Amino acid sequence: MEPVIKIRDLTKEFKVLNHREGLKGSMMDLFSRDYKTVRAVDHISMDVEEGEIVGYLGPNGAGKSTTIKMMTGVLQPSSGEILVGGTIPYKNRSRNAQGIGVVFGQRSQLWWALPLIESFRLLKDIYQIPDEKYNEMLELYQSLVNIKPLLHKPVRQMSLGQRTLSDILAAFLHDPKIVYLDEPTIGLDVSMKSKIRTLIQALNEKKHTTVILTTHDMGDVDALCRRIVIIDHGKLLYDDDISNLKTLFGSYRTLKIRTGGDLASKAREIEKMFPEFAVKDDEEWISVLVDEERAKVMKVLHELEETMTIKDMQLEEIATEDVIRKIYERK
Repeated sequence: MEPVIKIRDLTKEFKVLNHREGLKGSMMDLFSRDYKTVRAVDHISMDVEEGEIVGYLGPNGAGKSTTIKMMTGVLQPSSGEILVGGTIPYKNRSRNAQGIGVVFGQRSQLWWALPLIESFRLLKDIYQIPDEKYNEMLELYQSLVNIKPLLHKPVRQMSLGQRTLSDILAAFLHDPKIVYLDEPTIGLDVSMKSKIRTLIQALNEKKHTTVILTTHDMGDVDALCRRIVIIDHGKLLYDDDISNLKTLFGSYRTLKIRTGGDLASKAREIEKMFPEFAVKDDEEWISVLVDEERAKVMKVLHELEETMTIKDMQLEEIATEDVIRKIYERK
């Protein structure tokens, strides 16, 4: 069976003007031909099978958005091959658009002044969704998230969470083969993040929709993705099952401690004691990412007990967020 997305040796380059400083430099730039070539995506290859949820991860400027724009047909590759549902996206933009749904951050595809149901009806006409399939999707939405209270509410009156939820529902409305989600939970509270993750998982399972997810929220990745693809500076760093990711850093453990006094100042003390380990604090815990090839966790804990009062402790496997940061560091 052919993959729903097939990418081979994909590259995208941009010409960028070498800007000069100052007013005189700006005037000279108007007539300049001094350009440099920037490679945003650098010979990436991968297959995505039907029904997968793939986390497409990387730091800002890594090339994620450029890759997604090539998948959606917005950009033409500089070289390489890309097929989405058997179609070359930039050559068949209308056909490609019929088979995909897109949610880009907080840029809504809904009509701002209209009730949600009117946006759905407009999308129904745009995508030529049959009445039976349209009603079936609305019934599914009602069973998953109780959509009725939102249907007659103007989009401009919705909260950020309600708007994001509605945008995701709109992206799935025409039953596309692939949905691209760019930072779908950014800025949302914990409760709404959980609701949206549950919705995405349910729609993927019930409709067997392929989902490409770009996010900086590792909660999204842990909740939704079995497979992750990591890129940086346009190059592919990792493409595998998320369960295999942590084995790359199997010697790492997260030691979490609760102490008396100000957490931030205690965390700074620990950073001075163990500069080779990552230390961070939240509202309740100080986390120390310990590499046991350098020092055993119990030795670290013993040294900490000699300098401060430890009220409670936990020991956890390395978090996905920490693993990905380590991959960025090692490249």
